[in-house]
Amino acid sequence: MARTVRFHEYGGPEVLRLEEVEVGAPGPGELLIRVDAIGVNRAEALFRSGNYIQAATEFPARLGAEAAGVVEAVGLEVTGFEVGAAVSVVPAFSMNSYGVYAERAVVPASAVVHRPAFLDAIGGAAVWMPYLTAYGALVEVGGMTAGDTVVLTAASSSVGLAAIQTAHRVGAVPLATTRSRAKRDALLKAGAADVIVTDEEDVVERVLGLTEGRGAEFVFDAVAGPGVLDLAKVVAPGGTLIEYGALSGQETPYPGFVLGMPALNMRTYTALETTMDPERLRRAEAFINSGLRGGAFTPTVDRVFGLDEIVEAHRYMEAGGQVGKIVVTVDHH
Repeated sequence: MARTVRFHEYGGPEVLRLEEVEVGAPGPGELLIRVDAIGVNRAEALFRSGNYIQAATEFPARLGAEAAGVVEAVGLEVTGFEVGAAVSVVPAFSMNSYGVYAERAVVPASAVVHRPAFLDAIGGAAVWMPYLTAYGALVEVGGMTAGDTVVLTAASSSVGLAAIQTAHRVGAVPLATTRSRAKRDALLKAGAADVIVTDEEDVVERVLGLTEGRGAEFVFDAVAGPGVLDLAKVVAPGGTLIEYGALSGQETPYPGFVLGMPALNMRTYTALETTMDPERLRRAEAFINSGLRGGAFTPTVDRVFGLDEIVEAHRYMEAGGQVGKIVVTVDHH
């Protein structure tokens, strides 16, 4: 048995329950992981409330797709992992099939990467989703390269911060946007080339000013909604507006026609595009490990909760004040 977070109905953080659940042995292609730390992501709040791109198919439902821990058992047909190996679980499965908000969890081996010795469990639970999202969208899909400009919305999120470092890694220029002045200094310190405070400044004017009228090769947007009309105006000809989240919760118009049909690419992206493709995941793992090893990438952890504080952790995430990642640790004493 293992303490496992489940929910029996859709709702706010208070629907989360910590229950004793039988774990079972790993089947073919699976690993049993002792979970030491869990990365908390917005997708889980959406899944819990019934607003995710996939709904929970049956209750009680599990939660969680990102964790760090140690391999406790290896299923048939699994190669490359042995008992005792330090690993991280990356989001590469439906939460209808697996969930890592638990003391122990069975996960597909295809969703597990080796955790380098210099990365502790908290770092190992904080680093993969943000960098897989940023690298996968901007480098693997977008082809971002030296000299490109990328505009980042919700830049103080863990993905935004990873995108700043990813841009620097390839020689691109990250411009961060944030609603209020409160996070401006933190973003400059995190490496943003410049910060646009959207409550006080005009995004279009500022980006065009900073790029000598050219615009940005990439806009990496977590917000969606009506704001895409302005964001699309700053995309350089032939550039790409990448939507990886919908924090606004509002309808998202297609801006191409309103703006007179410029050479605009607009696409959605989720980390699953990278994690579900073994070759892409292999390249992403190499890119991220190389950045971590050299110190160019650092997991930014905002706050750590215990597993028994999972409701508080979700409340804290929904309040939206964090800079970086929320991590939940598991005490095995």
